[in-house]
Amino acid sequence: MTTSPTRLWFLDWVRILAFFVLILYHVGMYYVTWDWHVKSPFASHAIEPLMLLSSPWRLGLLFLVSGAASSLMLAKMGAGRFLRQRSARLLLPLIFGMLVIVPPQAYFEVVEKVAYQGGYADFMQLYLGRYRGFCRGSDCLIMPTWNHLWFVAYLWVYTLLLGGLVIAFGARFDRLAARVGALLAGWKIIVLPVAVLSIARMALLSRFPTTHALVDDWFNHATYLFLFLLGAMLARTPLCWPRLEALRWHGLGMAAAGWAALTIYYALPDDLVSAQAVEPLMHAQRIVYCLFAWSAIVAVLGFAHRHLNRDSANRRYLAQAVFPVYIVHQTLIVVIAHAIQPAKLAPPVEALVLIVLTLTLSFGAADIVRRSRVLGPLFGIAPRASAHAVAAAGKRPAAATA
Repeated sequence: MTTSPTRLWFLDWVRILAFFVLILYHVGMYYVTWDWHVKSPFASHAIEPLMLLSSPWRLGLLFLVSGAASSLMLAKMGAGRFLRQRSARLLLPLIFGMLVIVPPQAYFEVVEKVAYQGGYADFMQLYLGRYRGFCRGSDCLIMPTWNHLWFVAYLWVYTLLLGGLVIAFGARFDRLAARVGALLAGWKIIVLPVAVLSIARMALLSRFPTTHALVDDWFNHATYLFLFLLGAMLARTPLCWPRLEALRWHGLGMAAAGWAALTIYYALPDDLVSAQAVEPLMHAQRIVYCLFAWSAIVAVLGFAHRHLNRDSANRRYLAQAVFPVYIVHQTLIVVIAHAIQPAKLAPPVEALVLIVLTLTLSFGAADIVRRSRVLGPLFGIAPRASAHAVAAAGKRPAAATA
């Protein structure tokens, strides 16, 4: 039987901290060899093992937390109101972001990658005209694009699916959540999610590599939709959170071991592994990858439930500010990184400058946005409620806004 949770402040804290990790990760993308919008002249393999500390789990964690938050809001306001509110809070920022926030990323990408000589106004005409001529070989930039805002598009689609499931299942959705909660006990709370994630990774990753294009991204849908729906189920079975708390140290240990194993795997020379061993080793790596990802999620949720399950003025401020910060942060990183290249700062100093400027300017933008009735909805902030409503909301469980 499911029961209504009374306090889930820790989910907001997890979401806030996950977005901070995302900012650090995107700064790191400027310095590694992996493809990104702009690249440092000093890009190398040096910090790639550090990037691996969060890359397997940070987005999965955000989708799980978003699923839990969506489930709580659905239970509180009903499917119709929930879908209307979530569509407004997600689609407006997505459309505004694609038209205003994201284009500078694409502009500096073509300036650096294909030596585009035109000005920004000329570029915007091409961007809005769906120009397809910015190519390196067969790799062409598709415009307009959502870049890092792909998360918002996916979240909206998953929200619609969750709302549809709740409408179709009715009270049976709670019963299904209760069965899932009862199943995820003891060793099964580790093994079963890892099994689902591993099967998806082994079956789909090679056939459907990541595109973030929504319509053909089937491996990512199998992973992120599963975690989103799992989060929605966990929100209806609050006894699962103490189970994750009890396993927090085990999760941390398995995640650390998984990171070490993956670091070794990616560092192995290609000619060291025989042709016959390549496929079995790849499948083993994918299982370890999923064990690392889920163990890290268990650890994060467990430690957060233990230490961060409380409200505060800081939580209230950050919970509102973090979504506008997320919307603008990557554009700031790209623009600042390109602008300061002529200074030729040493990479550690340059990275610190990027982090400081991105955080300060992002939160500065968030402060402006949250004070504006016009800009607020464009960045996912609901119109200000009355003082009475705000006071009443402070007595209810927290629900993440994205």
